[in-house]
Amino acid sequence: MSLVPLALWILISGLDDLFISLVFLLTRRTPFPWPAEPELDRAPERRIAILVPLWREHRVIGQMLEHNLAAIRYSAYDVFVGVYPNDEATAQAVEEAERLHARVHLVMGPHDGPTSKGDCLNWVYRRMAQYEALHGVRYDIVMTHDAEDLVHPDSLRLVNWFSRDYVMVQVPVLPLPTPIGEFTHGLYCDEFAEFQTKDIPMRQRLNGFLPANGVGTGFERSALEHLAATRGGLVFDPACLTEDYENGFRLHALGYRQIFLPVRFQNGRPVATREYFPRHYRAAMRQRSRWVAGIVLQGWQNHGWRGAWPQAYWFWRDRKGLVGNLLSPLANLVFLAGLGNFAVSTGTGEAWRLAALVPPWLSRLCLVTYVCALVQVAMRTWCSAQIYGWRFAAAVPLRATWGNVINFAATVAAVRQYTAARIQSRTMAWRKTDHVYPRPRLGEVLVRMRTLSTGDVETAVRDLPQGLRIGEYLVQSQKLSEENLYHALSVQSGIPTGPIRSLEVERLATRALPAEASRRWRVLPYRVETGHLHVAVADVPSRELTRELAGLSALEIRYRLVRPEELDRLAVEYLPAAGSAG
Repeated sequence: MSLVPLALWILISGLDDLFISLVFLLTRRTPFPWPAEPELDRAPERRIAILVPLWREHRVIGQMLEHNLAAIRYSAYDVFVGVYPNDEATAQAVEEAERLHARVHLVMGPHDGPTSKGDCLNWVYRRMAQYEALHGVRYDIVMTHDAEDLVHPDSLRLVNWFSRDYVMVQVPVLPLPTPIGEFTHGLYCDEFAEFQTKDIPMRQRLNGFLPANGVGTGFERSALEHLAATRGGLVFDPACLTEDYENGFRLHALGYRQIFLPVRFQNGRPVATREYFPRHYRAAMRQRSRWVAGIVLQGWQNHGWRGAWPQAYWFWRDRKGLVGNLLSPLANLVFLAGLGNFAVSTGTGEAWRLAALVPPWLSRLCLVTYVCALVQVAMRTWCSAQIYGWRFAAAVPLRATWGNVINFAATVAAVRQYTAARIQSRTMAWRKTDHVYPRPRLGEVLVRMRTLSTGDVETAVRDLPQGLRIGEYLVQSQKLSEENLYHALSVQSGIPTGPIRSLEVERLATRALPAEASRRWRVLPYRVETGHLHVAVADVPSRELTRELAGLSALEIRYRLVRPEELDRLAVEYLPAAGSAG
């Protein structure tokens, strides 16, 4: 009888999931009013501010800004990037982007970090307001993004279009695909596919509030000002670890309209913000502990179960993981033990021992929970297959089991962190994860920059001679100028490009690397600045190059792309002749 509470909990949770799945399958689906391309082109552009909060993101933020500034098909926008005074490397990376792009604005926070993401966003928002007063402009829409985001080229156009009728517009967020063997990241793929294909659309269909995804979310400015007026002028809750979820709930409570744009495919790819999520156990557990602490524990603390019963139902949906995450591994063990005992009993001809220990009514109850679980796994598999294909989705059951382990550890960590913060009367700190920025293919970058058409790239790939890279082939065949190639390489890699002026070269710095290594790798160091060695390269650095140069200098290497003839000129002027004493 000790299994009764476990079986009852699994049954209740399973019936809840089954209800959402049935609503998804049975309700009539009407076509979503998606705007046509000419309509998006003709829509007046409202001014958009993109807020990007950072803490130790110097390795990715340059690439993120370079790529997205080139890809976004919108003109009336600016990017405000928040950093902390004690994060000099990230500040320098943003300063470099600010020098190259008039749209980028560095926002230095008033105190050392990390504090919380909400606190950082509040300071970025204030700096945006100061910029408005100084330049006589006003941003109609505020969007949030992170340092690892691949923003879809049409994202801002869609937010601009739908913000005419909704004060909060959520563009889908989907993990980038990874190999089937990466169970941790694959778990994110499965969960986000299910969440954004089934759960969020059903949430809106049943009049639930829309929890923002934190990125790819556009807010009507006037609604944010109303929200800020309800909590002392703060647009984002600095004490909450999931300020995105909090704002989604509060805007709904204030009566504002929200919309989640359904997952839609364009040229075979989803119109969504893409990124890599944690790919290893520890990083995933760290991120998920923040989600549990913010959504479940802080949400419960701040809002209880107030509101009409439909609202309480969505609180239940969001918070049931607090118990479910702790019980899931135990349920898996009981299931495996029963399955193993059944296999042994079948092989030996003995009676199934577990059947003798469980009353008939409990056996039937377990059967119902098993059917609910099968339906849930089937639905997640179907949702994952819609985004990532059936081959990838075939491993959903294995990844779900692995997810139970991660979620158990994350929930334990969240309860421990939350309890310690409450006892010590302190705010929970921003427990962010390290990010890797995805590098798109060069052909994709050229198409997004509208330098070449998709047909031009496909033809070049088909006709590409063996041993020649696509960029070199396009330049040789005069389909692409060398200037445009280096611009695209800069966007692809996040490495700045442009000629190096004589005033930028420090002769002593040119000797910072052995001349033999500079010739062999075709690089030239040219400046030392606040712990960084600036190095000119004629190609995107390979892993082997970066590994060797890192071993030759105690300074952090910062690269700059220059054309081959420019690098040759610098080498003749500053490198000692081969064979000389140097």
